[in-house]
Amino acid sequence: MTLRVAVLASGRGSNLQALIDARARGVLDVEFAGVFSDRATAHALDRAREAGIPAMALSPKSHATRVAFDAALFAAVDAVQPQLIVCAGYMRILDDSVVAARPGRMINIHPSLLPRHRGLRTHEAVLAAGEREHGASVHFVTPELDGGPVLAQVRMDVRDGDTPATLAQRLLPLEHALLVASVALFAQGRVALAGNNVALDGRALAAPLALTAGGALDGH
Repeated sequence: MTLRVAVLASGRGSNLQALIDARARGVLDVEFAGVFSDRATAHALDRAREAGIPAMALSPKSHATRVAFDAALFAAVDAVQPQLIVCAGYMRILDDSVVAARPGRMINIHPSLLPRHRGLRTHEAVLAAGEREHGASVHFVTPELDGGPVLAQVRMDVRDGDTPATLAQRLLPLEHALLVASVALFAQGRVALAGNNVALDGRALAAPLALTAGGALDGH
C-alpha cells in the first residue's frame, strides 16, 4: 500500500523537492497528502503546487498562542489522513501536545550528527567546536527538541577553510539522499518506533543506520 505522507516546511523546500523527485523517478512509493507551512511565502508551497500536491499555510500571528496555532495546523494535517508526517525544514518548535498525540508518526531531518548540536546554527557550532566531522540526522520527533531516537545519519569531513556556507552547501545533497532513503524504509513498512528505540524489520537498532556512498542505508 502506498504510504500517505504530509510534509511540514518553512522555507525553500529543497528536501521536499528531493522527495517529489524520488517519487517521480519511481524510487519512492508515497502519495503526498499535503504540504503545510507557517509561512505563506515559503517556496516549499510553490514546489508542492507545481507538483500537484495540496498546499496551505497558516499564520502563527492569527492565533493567540503557540498551542492554538499548533492545534489548528495539525487539525488541517489530520484532515488529509497522513500515515507519516515529515518535518523538512520546518522551523517552529512543536507543542508537546501535538507530538505526544502522534507517537512514531513524525520524523525530522536535522543538519548535525545528533545528539551533537541540537537547535539552530549547527554549521557554526561544528566549526566553533573544531570538529573534523559533520553530517545530518533523521530522527523521530518527540517532545524533546531534536532529542528523539535517531533512525539514520550521513557523515562528511570538515575541510580546512570551511565556512558555515560551504558546510551547508556540501551537506545539502547528502541531506536529500538521507531523507529519501529514510522515508523509503517507512514506505516499505520496515521501520517503527519501539518505545525509545528505532526498530528495523522488528529489531531494535543498536546505532543509527549510516548512508553509504551509493545512497543506501547500511546496505539495506
